[in-house]
Amino acid sequence: MISLNRNRIFVAAGMVLLLCAVAYLAACAPAPKKRTFVRKECLDCHQEFANTYMNMKSVHEVVKEKKCEDCHLRHGIVPKLLLKEPGNQICYSCHGVEKMGLDKSVVHPGLKKGKCISCHNPHASQASYLLKAEGKEVCYECHKREDYEKQVVHEPVSKKTCTTCHLAHSSDEANLLKRNESALCISCHDSKKGAFKKAHGDYPVENSSCESCHNPHSAKLPKLLKTSVHPAVAESSCERCHNPSTSQNPFATRKQGKELCYECHKGSELKRGGDVEHPPFQKGECKSCHTPHSSENPILLAKKGRELCFTCHGEKSVKVGVPHNVASGKECLSCHVSHAAKNQELLLAEEPELCYGCHEQTKESLKTLKPHEPFAQGKCNNCHDPHGSNTTGMLKARMDLLCYGCHVDAELQFTKTNTHKPVIDGNCNRCHKSHGAKEEKLLFAPADGSKLCVGCHGEMMKEAVNGTNHEFFKNGKCLKCHDAHASNNPGMIVSKQGFLCYSCHGTDPNKEIKEIKSKHSPVVAGECTSCHNPHKAKLQSLLLADYPDLCLSCHSDLKARMYGKAEETTAAQGEVSGGPTEDRMYVHSLSDLEKCQTCHRPHFSDELALIVEPIQLLCNKCHDYNEPSFREGHINIAAKVMDCRNCHDPHTSKDPTFFREEIHKPFADRTCKDCHVVEKR
Repeated sequence: MISLNRNRIFVAAGMVLLLCAVAYLAACAPAPKKRTFVRKECLDCHQEFANTYMNMKSVHEVVKEKKCEDCHLRHGIVPKLLLKEPGNQICYSCHGVEKMGLDKSVVHPGLKKGKCISCHNPHASQASYLLKAEGKEVCYECHKREDYEKQVVHEPVSKKTCTTCHLAHSSDEANLLKRNESALCISCHDSKKGAFKKAHGDYPVENSSCESCHNPHSAKLPKLLKTSVHPAVAESSCERCHNPSTSQNPFATRKQGKELCYECHKGSELKRGGDVEHPPFQKGECKSCHTPHSSENPILLAKKGRELCFTCHGEKSVKVGVPHNVASGKECLSCHVSHAAKNQELLLAEEPELCYGCHEQTKESLKTLKPHEPFAQGKCNNCHDPHGSNTTGMLKARMDLLCYGCHVDAELQFTKTNTHKPVIDGNCNRCHKSHGAKEEKLLFAPADGSKLCVGCHGEMMKEAVNGTNHEFFKNGKCLKCHDAHASNNPGMIVSKQGFLCYSCHGTDPNKEIKEIKSKHSPVVAGECTSCHNPHKAKLQSLLLADYPDLCLSCHSDLKARMYGKAEETTAAQGEVSGGPTEDRMYVHSLSDLEKCQTCHRPHFSDELALIVEPIQLLCNKCHDYNEPSFREGHINIAAKVMDCRNCHDPHTSKDPTFFREEIHKPFADRTCKDCHVVEKR
């Protein structure tokens, strides 16, 4: 007992000492550091950005204060532009809509389209206000520089900036002007000075539009006069058209409408002998097309080129895929006159001479043997839209629909099961010329040759060098078999296949075979292409394949019996295919069986099963009926009275003697005498 207690005491003391040691070590060990996370600044990673932008002249306030997340969302380690709001919306969060003047009548296009960054860099710039360039240079990114740097330049443009006259973002005045046009000009040009009054003939122009005569930016003429100036304006002879400057209504004209203009411009000279007048000209509405004082366009036109015409003829302004490429600079005046003409529609000349003025090569088609009737009659507008269209060749409609407009019967004839692809696509000009041709029906090449077809079917139409070619195919007589446009027969052939082939190859087999007893099913169905290629082949008789592959493509059950999966082995009576004995298939002389034509005719036969001659004679070619074994096997019955096929399968069998699978039991037991009386000879 004493010994047991001592052991317990020692164990308890050891455990106490162990616990004390653990406590001591824990107290002396250094405390683990608390893990903390310090957020990195964006520029810690985007150092290249910092090097590029942070030292520029103008830095966006949020960029300067490193408040990237005022505009951007965090994106992680993969750089990606993630703005909090799309487009200008992110800018409006600081730069209010009202402050930007978006509620005003005229807003800068860049601002209106949500593209602040078209003028400003969102981060920093070497120019003021975060602009991409300083002063007018930023404006020249959209506005053509040459329009502002002509020979005579307005001082605010040459020495100052655009903002001298214009507001950057929005205005209640046209063209973003700071003030009303006349008031803006008068702020620099003192209308009370003698020089000003003299230049304007003492007329009170301070309340009129300066732009009616002057270009506000730059011009080729002195005093910033526009390119085209009315002579009276150039000579400061305003009284030639207006009341005197001292009158009560100085800007009123002395006469109204064309009566005033005809004092200098004679109506007969403007008409130039034409009696078809432009409606505005006829009504005396000269200002419909011309400005009375000056213009940047020739002959004082109110707008540039065809833009002026589109003012009334808006339907012609619609953009089309195939525009009429008229003479550069002349545009509408390439074909029309402005005031009066001798021809309808104010045309310079009658159709088609007007067209031939540019299309001389097309005119040559009139010399062809077969010109297109509308073309020969000079009716270009029957097919073409003179102003342009969305169809190749400026046609008024898709080519086939256009052709059907005259060839009504053709649309009905071509709506068939099988249609030529150019007809489906509406490309009549793949085969026909549109203006004139040397061939009938405006064809590119003779219809009785292959040149017309080679363009699309070139590869297929190459003759078989070491094979056979169909006679019509070889001679390029495509239309002998095919319809050029459409057919309800496959292959676009002109009639059903059988009738088509029989038209040359005969439909009366009795010329060769007097009494037909069997016919090949593809022949009966008129499906000649089941065995023959209608164009060319590497084999004789245009066969698609050689024997026996040609026949076995249809007779798949025979193919399966002839060629087993296992390796073929030779047997005494024939050849064997298959594996185990019970699955073996005996093949009747495989080398001969692969020559189907040895026993069968391809089309008709005066024997059953298309065989070439009576069965007795056919089998006798290989099997000698006088052999003792044959006579014994057939109990001396004469071969001429037997039909071998009654007992034997001519192709394959599971029986080595080629008996059929279902046979009479006495026959299977070779006990013929049970039923037949056999005479000994």
